[in-house]
Amino acid sequence: MSRDKQTTALQVDAMQKEHCERTFTDKMSGKRFDRPEFLKMLEMARTGDIIVVWRLDRLGRSLKELIETVTALGERGIELKSLKENIDTSTPTGKLMFHIIAAMAEFERDIIQERTQAGLEAARARGRKGGRPKATSKIRPEQLERAKSLYAAKKNTIAEIMALTGFKSRATFYKYVVATPQKGSSI
Repeated sequence: MSRDKQTTALQVDAMQKEHCERTFTDKMSGKRFDRPEFLKMLEMARTGDIIVVWRLDRLGRSLKELIETVTALGERGIELKSLKENIDTSTPTGKLMFHIIAAMAEFERDIIQERTQAGLEAARARGRKGGRPKATSKIRPEQLERAKSLYAAKKNTIAEIMALTGFKSRATFYKYVVATPQKGSSI
């Protein structure tokens, strides 16, 4: 499986050398999970089959996705053989290698999570709070008054008023101009 501009000839030759009964080739990015040929291959695979791939990244772009796919295949009694990484889950050594890779990935995720948590706790100890910083309003009083008077006159569109008064965000415009009561009005 490869992208449009890439050639699949080398991969197809490797599959023929492995005596694969059927070859599935998607001409789209492997980042997408909804690849038609990939999904057809998963659907057609039966217990006792061995799925041969050129490289492991043909089964999933993230390690998590790869592990989930291989685990689901294993639960269905389907083995995996990756030619470039020389992994064959139908052998004890191949299974061990795949599980080592999966364990290392899980370990890495846990370490990253621990570091993130420790960093947040250290920041809180120094008086910092987590989350996004609040946007500071840079709306000048004269800018706001002009926008309110143009809006009240009902002669310009909101886009025109925003352009004339320097508002960058429609949400900010509505928050400060439309949602606030006009002078002399009551709630």
